[in-house]
Amino acid sequence: MNEPLLRGVDLRKSFGQTPALDGAGMGVAAGEVVAVMGPSGSGKSTLLHCLAGIVPPDGGTVSYGDRDLTAMSDKERSALRRSEFGFVFQFGQLVPELSCIENVALPLRLGGAKRKAAEQAAREWLARLEVDQLADKRPGEVSGGQGQRVAVARALVTRPRVVFADEPTGALDSLNGEQVMRLLTATARETGAAVVLVTHEARVAAYSDREVIVRDGRTREPVVI
Repeated sequence: MNEPLLRGVDLRKSFGQTPALDGAGMGVAAGEVVAVMGPSGSGKSTLLHCLAGIVPPDGGTVSYGDRDLTAMSDKERSALRRSEFGFVFQFGQLVPELSCIENVALPLRLGGAKRKAAEQAAREWLARLEVDQLADKRPGEVSGGQGQRVAVARALVTRPRVVFADEPTGALDSLNGEQVMRLLTATARETGAAVVLVTHEARVAAYSDREVIVRDGRTREPVVI
């Protein structure tokens, strides 16, 4: 197994008096898909948010390559999320006022790309996710499965090194869920991106290379790579 690109060690996080993480730890290598599984309320989404630098842990460390995310400023973590991390959430979270192609181009535009170049790249990614015919439609005009594939294209358009997917099929039926997972994992592996996939469904976890179980804020056995 290659050295981890992203690693969390002894992560602890509480919200008020409620502990969410209590010494959780895991790592993911470039090109690897790791499923984070556990019951509702186990801490798996909090683990993802700490690994992605969205929520700072109360204790422990998160390292990305040779960088310590826990020592970064909010501004530095935000820049990292825009440039090197991609995100897919349960309900897509597309901007309803923008067309599908504008939604996919948005991360590139926020990074300073010209509109024409950003939309050309967005169109290519929509084609890879088999929804290029939806380019000019708005999110409210497409199905849930189609919208989630647009969200995957948006997550991948910057060619991130790590993709975080939090219950990406949770709002979809089984057929659309299978299509989204097939396209997400195949495309991520093609580009060499690491994927941290939070799910409670065995059929979704089956697309991963291995699983990490979270229960009561702890990983079942901290992963050593």
